[in-house]
Amino acid sequence: MSALRSIFLLLSLALTGAVADAKPISEAELRKHVEILASDAYEGRGPGTEGERKTLAYLESEWAKAGLQPGAADGSWYQPVELIKRGPGQTNVQFYAKGEKLRVVSKDIVLVGRERQFAASRLPTVFVGHGVNGQGKVVADVKNKLAFMLADEADFVPTDMKQARSRRMALIDAGATAVVSISGEQFDFPVYRRALLSRPINWAVSDKRAEIEGVISPQYMVALVTAAGGDWDKLRAAARSADYAGQTLGISVDLDVQSEVERISSHNIIGKFPGRKAGSGAVVFMGHWDHFGICRPEGAEDRICNGAVDNASGMAVLTEVARRLGRLRLDRDIYFVGTTAEEYGLIGARAFAADPPVPLDRITVVLNIDTVAIAPKGAKVAIIGRGRTGLDADVEAVAGKLKRKIETSTDSNAFLQRQDGWALTEKDVPALMVGGSFADLPKLEAFLNSDYHGPDDEVTDTLQLGGAAEDADLHVALGRYFADTRKYKPKKAEKGTGE
Repeated sequence: MSALRSIFLLLSLALTGAVADAKPISEAELRKHVEILASDAYEGRGPGTEGERKTLAYLESEWAKAGLQPGAADGSWYQPVELIKRGPGQTNVQFYAKGEKLRVVSKDIVLVGRERQFAASRLPTVFVGHGVNGQGKVVADVKNKLAFMLADEADFVPTDMKQARSRRMALIDAGATAVVSISGEQFDFPVYRRALLSRPINWAVSDKRAEIEGVISPQYMVALVTAAGGDWDKLRAAARSADYAGQTLGISVDLDVQSEVERISSHNIIGKFPGRKAGSGAVVFMGHWDHFGICRPEGAEDRICNGAVDNASGMAVLTEVARRLGRLRLDRDIYFVGTTAEEYGLIGARAFAADPPVPLDRITVVLNIDTVAIAPKGAKVAIIGRGRTGLDADVEAVAGKLKRKIETSTDSNAFLQRQDGWALTEKDVPALMVGGSFADLPKLEAFLNSDYHGPDDEVTDTLQLGGAAEDADLHVALGRYFADTRKYKPKKAEKGTGE
């Protein structure tokens, strides 16, 4: 983007009064919402729970007070999102080699079935390394077999196959009956185990799974291969090759797996400010309302994962931004979307992208707001999605008018695929996350390595809302800018790449 265009944008903003002239959003206004949404009464806002009902009722009430109208495609506030929750039940596993039972003294294996009951006898196994080779092709014949796959990433794997989920799906497409991930340095066994025991949620529409999926520790895998007369070190070393072709292990397995399977009806909440100029496009503000609900077993001192920072803070910002923008009448439609099940793979955002109330090619920009209660006042503005939409100069000009300094690095793009905007980026819709929380990555990492996704992410006297208030004002200004047809005219070349 040329320096000349940046200067033009700043002059345009100054001359037309694009920066919000309303009273700044205060920390106290945000705290009021966070205290309610992250209270124990809301039970951690788990999808399909009483916490969801209370959360959506509160947001509907507050958004209606802000002047929003129901914005879902059916004319209501709510977009249904059907979910499936699964967790491990009773499991019996027996491995064999050369007709003899293998006795492995370890419980470091967790299996979950697609259905409530699954049984198989003498199912053959194969070690597939990272699952795919350097060309992204499945490395071995896995049809009607149990495939053991290394969860950790490999440098030679294509970018779109880096994530373990993508490689697991490739094995499922190739006909694997079971896919068992071998935990490693990037994802250790206790983390995987906790994730499965928490009964993760999937989107029913795209619920594509093997009959059995699960995780096994490296120690269990070493013991298993050794007991069958193999050499784990050689297997692991061979799997580092970009042309690795997999290897049968000479091991078969009897499985008797019982699983807990529950179907859940959840919802996105969608509100709308109709624009003055029909057909001029739409601006979408987005954030996820959900968290992990009651996340600890009975008897634990604190059982509720309240999700104050993640993401009651984001919903507080959305609500106050809506309150300010509701006092205006801008050219483009403005949608506010609270998504469900973000914590389980951006499910609500994907549901919105699959069936939006406005055609995707009419969306000017999506501004996602998540985990904003991290940075103090005066933080730089980072852009998650920098360099991908052509909107960086526009955002920087608006931020500059508010005297916000800019973080110009692309370091925050490390979180690009971990936030709801990615579900729209995949559909070639320009989507960004803008604000201070992702400008200071050490501060963010400190949160991610401590209170994140646990019972300690709750409202305290030290909850940091200074930067969130400044980010809220920034989003009011961004809404005014992008929803004004005189100030912003979208260009097709500026759409996201959807990589």
